[in-house]
Amino acid sequence: MATRAAHKRLAREYQGISANPPPFISAHPSESNILEWHYILTGPPGTPYVGGQYWGTLVFPPDYPFAPPAIRMHTPSGRFQQSTRLCLSISDFHPKSFNPAWGVSTILLGLQSFMTSEEMTTGSLAASDPERKMFAARSRWWNSTGGGSTQRAVPGVVSTGSNARGFGAIRNGDGGKKFREQWPELDEENWKMMEAEKIDPATGKSVVPLCSPETAALGKRPSGSGNGIGATAGQVAREAGQGWLGRYRWHIVLVALFSYVVLARVLGEAK
Repeated sequence: MATRAAHKRLAREYQGISANPPPFISAHPSESNILEWHYILTGPPGTPYVGGQYWGTLVFPPDYPFAPPAIRMHTPSGRFQQSTRLCLSISDFHPKSFNPAWGVSTILLGLQSFMTSEEMTTGSLAASDPERKMFAARSRWWNSTGGGSTQRAVPGVVSTGSNARGFGAIRNGDGGKKFREQWPELDEENWKMMEAEKIDPATGKSVVPLCSPETAALGKRPSGSGNGIGATAGQVAREAGQGWLGRYRWHIVLVALFSYVVLARVLGEAK
């Protein structure tokens, strides 16, 4: 349980960060425990994390601000191990180096700065930029489905897989419950995105066909009727084959005549 001083300090900091949030950062305390804060770091431009939605927690000690919080990031990022305590100068790994003047905004700005650097520490990872971009693109899906463990479906999408335990979910099989409890508005936005992009909730992959309708029509088999889709595809193929000769027939004739004249002249000079 938080001391009176810690409760007062964190309540004041919540008012401040709500009124003036740092760039690309959102945070709030849990309704049931003011010592447990949930944050969202949005990947800033110019980094491999751009557009990513990174959810994590700060767990403050009862005597805060005289001791630092435990810092974790739950969303896969390619930078930090999931749900692992991070060893930073602003975390509970180094209580003696923590300055009581530092608040929630300072802590999260420090985490954001460390995330966009390449410095290594306990709980960090060394992934490639393409890998980190992939994690950023899948972050919103991961948060709202618990790594694919949700039972919720996307209209018009037939799931191509089953993933009851999830991919590294904060609680394997929670189906995104914990994220939804803390970030209901973001969760709804994420599901709207998945519906718009036809993303399979179990795998995080889009099921939108990559080929054009014209290409799909060419792949149809004849249906037995001369007016069917298959017949249309056959007609398109025939026209495609005949169109080249039609367009270049005069070029072919001129080349043939020119070749004949040159050959005749060469043979005449040879005599």
